[in-house]
This record gives sequence, structure tokens and C-alpha cells, in this order.
Amino acid sequence: MKPTALKKAAQTAVVDCLKLQSGERFLVVSNPGTEQELIARALVDAAADVGAVPSLLVQPVKGQGDYAEEYVLEALALRPEAFASLSKEKLGKDRHRLTVPLKAPDGKSYDHIFHYLLHGTRVLRAFWSPGVSVEMFARIVPVDYSWMRSAAAALKAAMDEAVAFQVQAPAGTDIVVGALGRKAMVDDGDFRSQGLGGNLPAGEVFISPSLKTAEGRIVFDGSVADIVGDIVIEKPIECTVSGGFVLGIEGGAEAERLETALRKGMDMAGALAKRGMEPEEALRYATNARHLGELGIGLNRAARISGRMLENEKVYGTCHFALGSNYDEDAPAMIHLDGLVRKPTITALMPDGREVLLMKGGTLVSPGY
Repeated sequence: MKPTALKKAAQTAVVDCLKLQSGERFLVVSNPGTEQELIARALVDAAADVGAVPSLLVQPVKGQGDYAEEYVLEALALRPEAFASLSKEKLGKDRHRLTVPLKAPDGKSYDHIFHYLLHGTRVLRAFWSPGVSVEMFARIVPVDYSWMRSAAAALKAAMDEAVAFQVQAPAGTDIVVGALGRKAMVDDGDFRSQGLGGNLPAGEVFISPSLKTAEGRIVFDGSVADIVGDIVIEKPIECTVSGGFVLGIEGGAEAERLETALRKGMDMAGALAKRGMEPEEALRYATNARHLGELGIGLNRAARISGRMLENEKVYGTCHFALGSNYDEDAPAMIHLDGLVRKPTITALMPDGREVLLMKGGTLVSPGY
């Protein structure tokens, strides 16, 4: 790969996605000695080129259950205008706010300073790229954002109206997911205004299922995130979902790894009570490790199934479900594990009884495409 490819992708991220302005503070966090740090440094250079004021902090690699370094959280608390996390795994949990959540003006509680600034007070704009490689960043970030944003807007409009979704796929997925009172979220690379954030590479529309509504079967046949890294699937993983929770997991060695990850997520939550969290709240975190927290639809035509979930979940022609925490901040958990389903057929069920086909066999068919 030519060095200019990474430089171009970094410029795209800074100019087209974040729209950094002269004088704006831009905090970048990464891990030392990793290829993610190479991307972070390219972003710092691109930010300086437009007159922004970038800062780079590095911390040790953090997994699903690890805590971010205090100096990183303190730097976030200074409220930079823009933020990027280029991590090998995760940014890390917020140790203090897990036990003393931050309350936003709308009354919602946030257990991480980053989420509070991005969603609660909307003083920040950001992107995060867990597990991104230099090759991936250079290949998938400079894409046709006009098409992606148009497709995402049309898909969001249909999903916002729906009260439920039925998802079926050739490998055996057949599930109904409630969506009453929920609104879809868009990850289309548009982080140009405060309060907007998402992944780079971008390319998905996703929604938090209504609590305790999902019923059916999910068969993961692409890949599934683990506590550390991803599970590459050779034998599909079948999950039985009832009342919004995964009650059974069947398959081969991959299914055993997923079950182990969910149990670890529960154990991680149980340990919070020892650190000061109220036992009832710690139990809620533990229970939600098996919660169905997300339904997402991939929209990035440059993405391919690569074994890295950051890219996999963006692949056009797929959808994904996450087990663990959701994005509406009312089902907190210590984990959020995405799993991929290939070639889904997705139907939106509307309040008036209509059925609107959004995707058929992995191809978008909703109006606007």
C-alpha cells in the first residue's frame, strides 16, 4: 500500500467526516506500537494541515472489560470539539462513572464520560475505529458518502416508522424484533456537527430493539465478536431468543466460545458490586449480557467479510445483531458483541398493519434505492 493511501484516508476522515475547523481541539487516543497508532498519527497530521489543534494520547491496549487510563478520561473531560479513538480493541470503561453515572439534561444516565459528552450534552463530535488496520482504513474510508448517506436516510425513515422487524436468512435466522418507541441511528460517516459520532469505516443503520420484545432464532454465519478479538465461524452459531434475551446457544466450538464470552460478561458485571455499584444495578448489568441490544444493516459497498467485526458489520448485503448493551442507554451491560448474518430478508411491520420490505436476500429494495 502506498503511503499516500493512508494520507488520503486521514484527510477524508478529518475534512469530509469530521469537518474539522481551524482552531478546534481534536483529541486522538490510540495504543503505542500498533498500526492503529500509525493511523492516529496520520490523523494528527491531517488535522494540523487544516489548522486544527490536535493532541495524541496513547494508552495500553484495552479489552471489553478493561478500564481506560485516568489521563484519557481527564482529557475527554476538558471537552475537546472533536475526538477519535484508534484502538486495537476498545477505548476502555470509565471506572468512576460506572458507579456514579452522569445525568444528562434529559434525565438519561451515562456510565462513560465519552457517551455523556457525545449523546447526553452533545458538545462533542467523534468517530471510533476499534481493531481497524491501516489497509482497512485506507481502503474503506474514502468511499462515496453521498450514496451512503442517501441510502441511510431512506432506510432510517422506514425503520423509524416501524413497530417491529422480521428478519429471515438462508442459514436459519427467523426472528421478530420489537421497535415500538425506538428510532434508528445512522452511521454514514457524517460527524460534522456536535452530537454526531460513529465508526470509521462507516456504513450502517441500526436500532435498539424495544426491551423484552425479541422472539425467535438468530443463526450467526459470518463472524461474532468475542471479549477479545472476533470468532471466525466455520459452523454457524444458533441462538434461541425469548423475551429479548438469548436463552440458548447451539453449534460447535464457536458456539462454546460465544457462551463463554456471555458468561464472562455476566461475571464482569457481578464484580461491579464489589466496587461500589448497588447490587440491584450490578444484577441488571449482568442480566443484560444476554440481552439483544442491536439490529443493524450494513451499507458499505467497499467492505468485505474480513474477520474483523468493525468491517464485517458494514458489509452491504448483511445485517448484524449485538448481544449486550444497547444504544438507547436503557439496557446497560459490560459487553456488546456483534454477530453477522448473511443475505437477510428484512421486513418492517408498520403501525397500520402494512409490511414494508427493506432488504431481500441481502439487496435493499425499500423506496429510495
